[in-house]
Amino acid sequence: MFNVRLNVALSFNVKPESQPFPEIVSPILKDQPAKLQRSIDTYAEWDTWDTINALKQALECYNDVSLIPADDSAFEKFKEVNPDIVFNVAEGFNGTSREAQIPSILDMLQIPYTGSDPLTLATCLDKARTKEILSYHKIPNAKFILAFTPEDSKNIQLNFPLVVKPVWEGSSKGIFSTSFVKNQKELEDEVQRIIIEYNQPALIEQFLPGKEFTVAIIGNGRDTKILPIVEISYKDFPKDFIPLYSYEAKWILDTKENPLDVFSCPAKIDSSLELRIKNIALKTFNILRCKDWARIDIRLDESGEPNIIEVNPLPGILPDPKDNSCFPKAARADGLDYNEMINTVLYVSAKRHNLL
Repeated sequence: MFNVRLNVALSFNVKPESQPFPEIVSPILKDQPAKLQRSIDTYAEWDTWDTINALKQALECYNDVSLIPADDSAFEKFKEVNPDIVFNVAEGFNGTSREAQIPSILDMLQIPYTGSDPLTLATCLDKARTKEILSYHKIPNAKFILAFTPEDSKNIQLNFPLVVKPVWEGSSKGIFSTSFVKNQKELEDEVQRIIIEYNQPALIEQFLPGKEFTVAIIGNGRDTKILPIVEISYKDFPKDFIPLYSYEAKWILDTKENPLDVFSCPAKIDSSLELRIKNIALKTFNILRCKDWARIDIRLDESGEPNIIEVNPLPGILPDPKDNSCFPKAARADGLDYNEMINTVLYVSAKRHNLL
């Protein structure tokens, strides 16, 4: 499969606290106003050097690799390096279409890249717009409203409990124990918190009480492959934790040193449910025009029907098996180690761009 050696540029963002080399620190970060730094989860979507180095080493198994940070010098660096293809894991920094920034630059420069195009990335980052598109195509997802002001959370036609989250975030940003609301006072307080702290509307969703799953997908068209389904169980969570994989659960409670025993892969479910989950995941992947790879989160409603809760066209890929990173976990269950997983994504993208 990997018989053509490519000149690959790796585009990425690194959490500021993990920056080891001053020359690779993005100038974007140095001049940001303090208000953009106030949330403890500001950089939750960005990677650590452990992940970037693992990605680089994986790609170097079969390719020549250059590192290009996703900052305001990226445009010139892409022109200078002129890679055959960019392996893109950049989350961007500012704005509602931040994940589309690097792909937009690469489209302008006519440089191929892995993953979805700017339209899909911008759409999927907007949870409300994603849900509207899925609803149009009759793909089940939780009932919702979008609150632009605290007043919008009053007299809504949804039943408690509800889940409140920022509309333009990933990696569980903005989702804490307070996000699971059981009455009107909690709802209004949480909507106000989201609007003030994250400077964006609050997505209010009907809570889905059933089991939760995540589905990793690699490929395009007829060659698209669904990896073994991961199930997320909350039965062993501490009693005071909400039944959601919140920021607290993902980054504070669930650590490499003390991992939560909440993931099973392949999921222990009957063949009928497995087929329904895979079908809705693949339909969602295609409807949103995802390319090369994505991770799609699904939860069952009160009648056991799979509902889409999140679409991640830039999935998290922590390299250490001790980390509960679902895409690599699904890949390992399918017989792919980390290096093989990364190069498979590169291969399907290179094939789509007619580089092989």
